[in-house]
Amino acid sequence: MLERDVIQSIGFRNVEEAGAVTGFQFKVRLPYYRGIFLSQLRPGTLFVDGERFEREEIIWNINGKDFTYEEMKTDMDTHWSVTKPAVIKVKKKGGLAQGYHDLTLGFCFTSSYMPPVMQDALDPDCESKISMPEFGHHVNQRRLLIV
Repeated sequence: MLERDVIQSIGFRNVEEAGAVTGFQFKVRLPYYRGIFLSQLRPGTLFVDGERFEREEIIWNINGKDFTYEEMKTDMDTHWSVTKPAVIKVKKKGGLAQGYHDLTLGFCFTSSYMPPVMQDALDPDCESKISMPEFGHHVNQRRLLIV
């Protein structure tokens, strides 16, 4: 079952590799009814409790496969469906402390039926002047708990 929020509460946790906490992850859902191909996705910057993580530092796991920002730019075969949340993986030595954390993540995507002139100026880190996130853009915020 999907939550209504883009940033999902289920799946927010620290990640361990070889017995050490190496980062954290959370899930996001696509707020667009058609789904998109990865080459349409324009990831933004992630902020967690004010700490900035650049899009180049983030791995997007879509359909069980990891993708960097550079890999997504040219991937015209992998489709992200509205029914399958992506897992966002972030490297951070020691992960996040137990307790509440404020997350902000923006992303946008292009649509074939929207004029390119409208899409060229989209900035995934700033709220769009067009208040219709289903047409390609939204900055998402959520407070989540790690226990």
